[in-house]
Parts: sequence; structure tokens; C-alpha cells
Amino acid sequence: MNNRRQFLKTMGVAAAASWVSTAWGRMPAITQKRSRPLVISTWNHGIPANEAAWDILSHGGTALDAVEKGVNVPELDPESRSVGYGGRPDREGIVTLDACIMDHEARCGSVAFLQGIKTPISVARKVMEETPHVMLVGKGAQQFALEQGFKIENLLVEKSEKDWKDWLEKSQYQPVINVENHDTIGMLAIDAEGNMSGACTTSGAAFKMHGRVGDSPIIGAGLFLDPEAGAACATGLGEMVIRTAGSAMVVELMRHGRTPQQACEEVVGRIIRQNPHDENLQVGFLALSPKGEVGAYSIRRGFNYARYDARGNELIDAGFAK
Repeated sequence: MNNRRQFLKTMGVAAAASWVSTAWGRMPAITQKRSRPLVISTWNHGIPANEAAWDILSHGGTALDAVEKGVNVPELDPESRSVGYGGRPDREGIVTLDACIMDHEARCGSVAFLQGIKTPISVARKVMEETPHVMLVGKGAQQFALEQGFKIENLLVEKSEKDWKDWLEKSQYQPVINVENHDTIGMLAIDAEGNMSGACTTSGAAFKMHGRVGDSPIIGAGLFLDPEAGAACATGLGEMVIRTAGSAMVVELMRHGRTPQQACEEVVGRIIRQNPHDENLQVGFLALSPKGEVGAYSIRRGFNYARYDARGNELIDAGFAK
């Protein structure tokens, strides 16, 4: 009898342990399900961009398709004054565009100093998929785009042309903090399969020197992704991001155990320490872990990002150092 009681007791404990183990074992899956799919993007033009990306993700589409079609929205919007068609020109009155894209297999493509093509991110994807290269620039990028079926169009809208003519009266180059004369859209997404992709596209700093290229088309600066560690993108003054290999550093810190938030804060701190007397400097980072954790941080107040998941699309203010 005692042996039978002991047997039943042992079986009861085992069954309970099995239930607890099974229940707890499901918890990560539930957490993962809540974070997939997910798309985040920089600034308020991320709201409509996220809508297009979510339409793909919510129907089982890939993160790569989502980030391309998502950032196409501001690229094609003549009212978006810092991205694509409608972007402000350089000091010669020419709109030049930069973009890059990267997927979960570390494939990437980039274009820089591209003229006359409204959707540089789509050209960057073609570079990734149709060539042995990562980056094409200038006339070569334009020639490749034409070969791929893109067409040359005038990108200088009336408002941007007026801004440029007004600027010529003094010809002073001074980026303004949190004013969209130098801000990209960076987008990071994770799809239902858990695969991540990222995109970054911009018309660059308004009234820049002809030929200037910022961080946005540079893999490791404006955008970087590693499926084991996470993804990051940058916004703000590109020169400062390039000098720190900003997005790659954020991802590498995540690889070494930092949360996305901690990683963004640490790289922002590095930029501040390198530029202690620059009061007109704004840089922000946005990061995403493979588990769907999000981090965002900037040097100064004003940086925000859009997040779209199963709960909806919202604009969130990022933390800041100063």
C-alpha cells in the first residue's frame, strides 16, 4: 500500500512538473507571437510608411518586401521634404538620393548620389539581387536603374525649388536640429517567420555640396542587420554616424548582451563624447532585436519613431541625452 501511495505521489508530482514545464515552455512562443510581425520606422513619415509595410506583413509577406514598399511611400510623396521625390536639393539645385537595403541573409544593396529616379530603395534592392556588387553610385547607378526598367523624372518639386532659391540669398549651410532638412526614413521589420530586414533612404542634407553622401546608403553606418543579434538604423547628421560606424556598433553591442535600448544609448554617448562642444548636433538610432524588442535614443529631444504591431500603429517619442 505504501509503495502504491508513493507511486501515485511520484506520478502526481511528475504530471504537475510536466504541466508547469509545458506551460512555461509556451510562454516564449506567446511572446514571440506578440512581436511578430512588427515594423518600426523613424520620424512621423514612418506612420504612412508603416501602413504600407504592415499591409504586407499582416498578409504573410516578407520583411524584405515590407521595408521596400514601406519606404517607397515617403520616397513618392512630394510633400516629404527629406526623402525621394520632393526632397530638397543640393547647393547646385539638384536632388540627389541615397538608399540601402539589407535582409536576414546579410544580402545588401545600395545606391548613392542617384539622380532622376524617384524610388532609390527599389534600385538598391535590384543592386542586391541582380549584381555581384553592394553599392553603385552616380551615373553608374542611374544607368543601372534605366537598364532595370526605371525611368528618369524631374525630382525638384516647386516647394523645394523655392527653398533652394531662398537659401541662395545667403548660402549658409547649417543643418537645423529636428527640422526635416537632413532626416532619412529608416525602417526595420520582422515578419511572421521571424526574418528581419531593414531599409534606409533619403535625399540627404539640404543644400549640401554637390557630390556629398551621408550615412544612409552605407551598410554599417545608416543601416546594419545581423539575424543573430538584431538590426539598427540611424537618422540625423550623417557625418557623425559614419565616424562611429553607428548602426553596426549598435548591433554589435546587442550581440554582446545589450538590449536594443542600451545599445542605442551607448553609441549616442560615444558621439557626444567625440563632439562635446557641438550644440547643433542631432543623431538618433532605432534598433530591433530578433525577439521583437525595440530601442530608440537620440542626442537631443525631438526624435520619434513609428511602431506598428498587432496593437496598431503609433508614434512614440524616443529617449534623449540632452
